[in-house]
Amino acid sequence: MNKKEIAEIKKNFSDDCNFFTINRVVTAFVDAEKNIKCKTNQLYNIMPQDESELILANLKKTLSGKIGSNLLEYPFPKNAILEGGQQQFLWGVLKSKLADEEIVDNFLNTIVEKVEYVSTYSIFTAHCTYSVLKKTKMDEIDEDSDSSDYSFIITAICPVNLRIDGLIYNEEQNAIAKKESTDRIIELPTDGFLFPLFNDRAPDVNGVLYYTKNAKKPNTSMIEELLGCEFTMTGQNEKEVFHSILGKVVGDELDYNMITKVNDKIQNYIDQTSHETEIATIDSQKMNSILWEAGVSQEKLADLDRVFEQATDKKPLTAVNLVETKTVVSVPSITVNIGKGGADKVKTQMIGGRNCLVIALDDPEISINGLEMRFVDKKPANAPAQPAPAEEMPPAPVSDTSDDDNAAPF
Repeated sequence: MNKKEIAEIKKNFSDDCNFFTINRVVTAFVDAEKNIKCKTNQLYNIMPQDESELILANLKKTLSGKIGSNLLEYPFPKNAILEGGQQQFLWGVLKSKLADEEIVDNFLNTIVEKVEYVSTYSIFTAHCTYSVLKKTKMDEIDEDSDSSDYSFIITAICPVNLRIDGLIYNEEQNAIAKKESTDRIIELPTDGFLFPLFNDRAPDVNGVLYYTKNAKKPNTSMIEELLGCEFTMTGQNEKEVFHSILGKVVGDELDYNMITKVNDKIQNYIDQTSHETEIATIDSQKMNSILWEAGVSQEKLADLDRVFEQATDKKPLTAVNLVETKTVVSVPSITVNIGKGGADKVKTQMIGGRNCLVIALDDPEISINGLEMRFVDKKPANAPAQPAPAEEMPPAPVSDTSDDDNAAPF
């Protein structure tokens, strides 16, 4: 599913949309011992409004986040369509429309059996129908056209946390007192999935869309065991692979300027492709172009294709997973965070034989720990009116290396 297709489903995932219907909703609570303590299965339109709104919000949350990071599309393996395969299993749940209690119970038990979870949690599953209208040549919905139905199931896994201690206002006693009851609060989902996919504005049963709140550490048991798909690299894995490629290819040219230039080039590429429906990816050829524009020598780039293919198995990397929103320079005991647009105010420089990080303090408003800092001339009144040589007042060193313009890579 591309950006437009996910956005279309998410936009219309609402009670206010005349083309979208939640038919049935299944809920379940699972304790720490993997026991289903309670279960409900009811028509959505007869649920209390305050309850249905919360369930809708949790389900819709599984369509949020960055594609390629929080939202990951996984194809089913070829044998998944066979009897006993997970594609066949999910197809059966979809066709039941959650109206068959035996199928629903089997679905819930399969989640409990196959998904590893560290605490108590709730399961929300809904069977939905979206009436897909044709679009005009201007990419607008034609409400006068015939529609086709896209039916799907969507599931959210939400942690349940205990709230025991706390102070409350007791209206009967007209006083602030300790809360006596124990509450189990359902949090926003950490995992979820949608089946089938919505590709080319039509159902596609050959894959599933997985949602994870923690892009750095998705629940692999849900991907591999429940959905039966092959787990691929996370966004964090892709970034680590990217850093490894840079280290092996660029080597001693990987200084502060090079690192920030490469990051800017990738961000520019993302911005230039933001209007496209497919997510921006970087293959060996595109990375070669980015590194060349950033100033990497042709001699270094000679090894890029080989290193890239070995590190990625010839698969492109997702651009949004490689870019940094800020530049962070770190050495023991010192971390400097440089926001977007501030990288050009910082440079590395050899001063007095020491590698230093130099920050241009041109902005008149400079604060330290929230206090406005002022430059005070503490020289005697009769001292010569000229600045001391830079070598006599070297900035604090941030590296023990001896190369000019050197900074800690990533």
